[in-house]
Amino acid sequence: MTRVDDPFDTATLRAGVLAAWADSPTRFREDANAEEDLRLGGYADTWCVELAQNAADAARAAGVPGRLRITVEGGELRVANTGAPLEAAGVTALAALRASAKRDDAGSVGRFGVGFAAVLALSDAPRVVSVNGGVAFSASATAEAVRELSGPAAELVRREGQLPVLRLVWPTSADEPPLPDGYATEVRLPLRPDVDPGALLAAATAGAPDLLLALPDLVEITVGDVRVDAAAVGSAVEIGTAGGAVRRWLLARVTADGAADSATEQRGRLVRSFCWALPLDADGRPAPLADDVLHAPTTTVERLGLPARLIADVPLDPDRRRVRSGPATDAVLHAAADAYLDLVAAVDPADRLALVPVAGFPRSELDARLRALLLDVLRGAAWLPGADGDDVAPRAATILDLPAPELPALLVDVVPGLLAPISAVPVRPEGHLQGTTRLQGGLPDTPGAAAVLAELGVHRTGPAELADRLLGIRRPADWWRAVYAALEQAVDTVPGLRDELRALPVPLADGRTVRGPASVLLPLGTDAGRVGDLALPGLHVVDPDAVHPLLLRLGAALAEPDALLDHPALRDAVDRSVDDADAGLDPVPLAEAVLGLVAELGPGAAASRDWLSALALTDVDGEPARADELMLPDAALRPLLADDAPPAVLGTAWQERASREVLVAVGVLDGFAVVETDAASAPDLGLDDVDRWLDEHDPDVVVAVRDLDLVRDDAWPAALALLAGEPETRAAVLAPGSYTAWWLARHARLHGHRPGFWRLPSATGLGALYDPLPVTGADDTVLAAAGVRAALTVTDHRDAADLLDRLADPDRRPDVALVADAHAALAAAVVEGRVDPADLDPPERVRVLDGSVADVADAVVLDLPELVAVLPAGEVVVGGDPRALADLLDLPTASEIVDGEVVGTGRPVSWAALPEVVVTCHTLGVPVPAGELWCHDRLEIVLHRPASGRRRVPTWRAGDGRRHADDPVRALLAVLGGG
Repeated sequence: MTRVDDPFDTATLRAGVLAAWADSPTRFREDANAEEDLRLGGYADTWCVELAQNAADAARAAGVPGRLRITVEGGELRVANTGAPLEAAGVTALAALRASAKRDDAGSVGRFGVGFAAVLALSDAPRVVSVNGGVAFSASATAEAVRELSGPAAELVRREGQLPVLRLVWPTSADEPPLPDGYATEVRLPLRPDVDPGALLAAATAGAPDLLLALPDLVEITVGDVRVDAAAVGSAVEIGTAGGAVRRWLLARVTADGAADSATEQRGRLVRSFCWALPLDADGRPAPLADDVLHAPTTTVERLGLPARLIADVPLDPDRRRVRSGPATDAVLHAAADAYLDLVAAVDPADRLALVPVAGFPRSELDARLRALLLDVLRGAAWLPGADGDDVAPRAATILDLPAPELPALLVDVVPGLLAPISAVPVRPEGHLQGTTRLQGGLPDTPGAAAVLAELGVHRTGPAELADRLLGIRRPADWWRAVYAALEQAVDTVPGLRDELRALPVPLADGRTVRGPASVLLPLGTDAGRVGDLALPGLHVVDPDAVHPLLLRLGAALAEPDALLDHPALRDAVDRSVDDADAGLDPVPLAEAVLGLVAELGPGAAASRDWLSALALTDVDGEPARADELMLPDAALRPLLADDAPPAVLGTAWQERASREVLVAVGVLDGFAVVETDAASAPDLGLDDVDRWLDEHDPDVVVAVRDLDLVRDDAWPAALALLAGEPETRAAVLAPGSYTAWWLARHARLHGHRPGFWRLPSATGLGALYDPLPVTGADDTVLAAAGVRAALTVTDHRDAADLLDRLADPDRRPDVALVADAHAALAAAVVEGRVDPADLDPPERVRVLDGSVADVADAVVLDLPELVAVLPAGEVVVGGDPRALADLLDLPTASEIVDGEVVGTGRPVSWAALPEVVVTCHTLGVPVPAGELWCHDRLEIVLHRPASGRRRVPTWRAGDGRRHADDPVRALLAVLGGG
């Protein structure tokens, strides 16, 4: 080659090497083997990385931004860089083996002095051209020089031409092309025939972004026409082609002590640097790595599976592919783990979870060590975003196991260490998190994120534990409503969550908090709120300000007025309300709540709730009493009672709290009240004379008007009118077997008399025996039920005595028919057991057939119709069952007095053969008697008593039982009458 100036004194360098080889062919052999190992081993395919590191060191040394330019020109690969030019020390290092000129430069990347050997994979004659001069290496020139040395020459033959190219250095020729403008140094590599220039440029283009990231002193790499830039943006760096895709990396650069356990050549490097680099997406949010290798700062074969790239100045094996273990490496790794927190802290709190290494099979031993170190640091440091705005350490953190993003802010002072909603990331097949996705809830909804939290030791609070934590805390009602609103969206998305939340606490209107929405009622109005304020055991009405639809979905019921009114707790409170009032409790709140519910439902709602009458109200003196023991100040009942008679008068304030209709509906008296119970409980109602009525009746249910015994005697006409005017009391009077009617008939007084003293004005048929009742205002139906006479009825011995007295009164003029009806009623009462003759004094005078009043000594009871023909009408008493009547009146029957014999025998004729008998039977609708009638043209008898003589009679029954007659129709009537 043409010789030029030798600014770096390469001749001396060559002479030394050749002398060493001449003196020791073994040295030549060692150098050849070492260079071959580097070219074939650790430095194969690393030409771009090694030259980029040299360019970064040159830029750093010169204090200028490093730029690298890679082109292919005239069959040569040319790699130019800015920065410090080539110097003699550098040339010496290039021609030496493992003797770097940068060993005392703590910031340099190259430090072993062997990286330039990577170019031998491309070229046998590399050159380095700089503004200060250039040097060249050549396999052919080295071979020519070695052939002059006997020992090395023989070894060269044995090696078939393989020799150390980079041990002998020459200056470049004078005709070397100039450097590109702006560059200080250029490496020029004539390519071997088997090397593809295009593949080299493509590989360099692909690797340029990683080189710019690993080598911060480089800001630009141009490969052919493609320029890749690196620009700092705060704590991040953006790397990309002009006008093309740009990738941003978030960086955390730190230094650490690294001298311990270093190789001799590296012991001057007291500080080692490293950097964490986290890729960001277009929105500036983390885009964690899935698989990477350690960069030291160039790539190694140490595979890592961390979210961020680690670029660390760690001790490496000679081939610079693997990390060498030892104290220096340990120090760097521990420092890197601590520094990882800086990277985490630089990320938006909501995205930090993406930086946690997910548990999985480690990529390498180094990967396992780094994962363990990072997790240990992350578990103990405060970096997870707390709901209160402060960062929380995972060991002290709690995450809500619910997709409810608004909930953590509400629970910040309830759940210690509660985390704010966190971003989650989809799970990669390898188990890594990548591509963040903003969550809508507290706990990330991916298995990978959940596993990360578990790995960190974050406590997960599920629905059941949350319910337990909330129980017993006191918060405003609107806070609870906000909690329910936050939970509702989770219920819509999490299967089975509704059941898990059934123990959720609920605040009540009375200030209590209870467990379980299924036990509460949601208020629908102010009355429900009043009930809730009562704090009744077992009655749980939700605070109106806490009401939310979620409570209904979890089992709460609507506090509809009828549901509240029928609630056992409210009913119990009403039942004991008077006792509670007597004990000093204020009855007003309960009464107002109950009255409000009845008003909302309508007064008719109280009809089937007779227990409401036990509600405690207060009278005009402020004394508590049951509602049904009080009457309105202007009650229709009040004028009917004595001034000192119960019930008491309701306090006037109650009429301001409730309408008249509502007060009456709950039992306050306006008119008479009706009570209903079973027969066994009837004596407990305080009904007057009810025991005697029960002895006479056998009811299943007793429906009665109460307080009748409190009516003044002179007020009964108005009382009956009042009873008749109200449907409920009217029905109680008119009911079959009515106690009320029974009682009125015996105890009421109308114009000084029992109702039975009078007849209805319409009962004119009774006018000869009973006087009409003066006007009362009550209708005939009620009056008749109360005992006023509508017909001749005898209910008891007093009725019988009264009727007998009326019949014996000579001033009365009943007709024969009325008298007979009266006697029939008396007889029926005896027959039916309503009247026992033993309970009456026999009358001294009786009404007889001619309408007159006769002395009982002259009277008989007609028991056979035909006997009337032989007895004076002024001595015969007729009507009803003759024996019962005779027993009642203490009179003999006519058959006991009369004795007579038929004169003649007559002729027997079949009843059916007598036309007038047949016609009469058909007219009366009775069958024709069987047997025969003994007919006479003129029927006479011989009478022995009560007087003697011969008398004509129309019909007679002989002692032998035969019926004789001269008038068949009258004979038929006698038979039909029982004769």
